[in-house]
Amino acid sequence: MSVSLYCSARRALQPTAAESAAVERIVAAHRSSFPYQDEESLHLYDGQGREPAEILAGSTKMPFDPGRLLPVLDHVLSSVSQLRRALPGADWSVHMDDLDVPWDETEGYAFPGMRDADLAAELGGRRRRDDMTDSAFAGRLSLGQAYGPMSHER
Repeated sequence: MSVSLYCSARRALQPTAAESAAVERIVAAHRSSFPYQDEESLHLYDGQGREPAEILAGSTKMPFDPGRLLPVLDHVLSSVSQLRRALPGADWSVHMDDLDVPWDETEGYAFPGMRDADLAAELGGRRRRDDMTDSAFAGRLSLGQAYGPMSHER
């Protein structure tokens, strides 16, 4: 089972030339600084099949490796936050499968605790497991639990 992050922006007015150029710069910077070449990065869909008011839409498949989850999530959400700021006046939807990602005017898109250095160090220090049936490990991969401390691991 995979988990993906989805984003979309809707507004009546199509992006201006300056806004489109800003989107292109943000996407190029995101891709050039993405930390893992073997993981899926932010993918924006082309304009085909979009609803008339949809000015941007995309997705990213999250990695299974818990040591990569937070760096990828942080990188992608930071880029989506920049995209939101580059396209003012749009109604945004950002969610991980069926879990909405909260927006904060200062921090941008982020889940509570996801930028916690101790959690990132803990997840980064884990070795990859082959047994994905381990309920504690599989539960940790669920983003709903990934950003909070797990009492059995402390």
